[in-house]
Amino acid sequence: MIDLTGRTAVVFGVANKRSIAWAIAQKLQQAGAKLVITYQNQRLEEEALDLIAALPGAEAFQCDVSSDLEIEKLFDKLKERYGKLHTLVHSVAFAPAEDLKGDFINTTRAGFMVAHDVSVYSLLAVSRAALPLMTDGGSIITLSYYGAEKVVPKYNVMGVAKAALEATVRYLAADVGKHKVRVNAISAGPIKTLAARGISGLSDMLKAHADRAPLKRNVEVEEVGSAALYLASDLSTAITGEVIYVDCGYNIMGF
Repeated sequence: MIDLTGRTAVVFGVANKRSIAWAIAQKLQQAGAKLVITYQNQRLEEEALDLIAALPGAEAFQCDVSSDLEIEKLFDKLKERYGKLHTLVHSVAFAPAEDLKGDFINTTRAGFMVAHDVSVYSLLAVSRAALPLMTDGGSIITLSYYGAEKVVPKYNVMGVAKAALEATVRYLAADVGKHKVRVNAISAGPIKTLAARGISGLSDMLKAHADRAPLKRNVEVEEVGSAALYLASDLSTAITGEVIYVDCGYNIMGF
């Protein structure tokens, strides 16, 4: 059994109880970690407080990852409150809805920039802020998808952003390894979260995945949480810069 007692984890992206970040937060808390979750703005504060009520000992702090000032304020608070940080989970992605509906060639300049700022640069920004607190080493985990390497209809600019995210994982891992900090991505199969509903082809993605994956089913959100728990633990201390597939084997198939 994995024991994270005495360790502190911060999870970005816990939007609701159907989100991947929520499943990860539950697994980390059940393993004994002191848990921090963030919410984007005051409008979402009440929902965040309702969520942590189900996570004994957890705390919630506001942080919009598109704001360097808010990131700085958050990690100042975490340093004062906890002193050290051992795990950072980045489960944040966004692209304007109109850029996920039509043809990729029609992606707007603004939509492209927003998708990369929120979905990719935010990993770099929060990792940079977290590093001084990871004095005992640590684990940084982000969430990717197969659309980073193969074309998935209607995934559009998010696929390009996820490709940049996976490259960022490798470059970050090379930078922070000397601090005994690991950086990895989990590439999860499609899951029917509220955020995923913004992708117009989600139903087709789910059906194709279940039909073609060796395990003949879709991945469960709890299985992604378990993979994150493994990456947060000492069982994965020699793993960094990797993309770990939690997709029932879909990625190995040609057709």
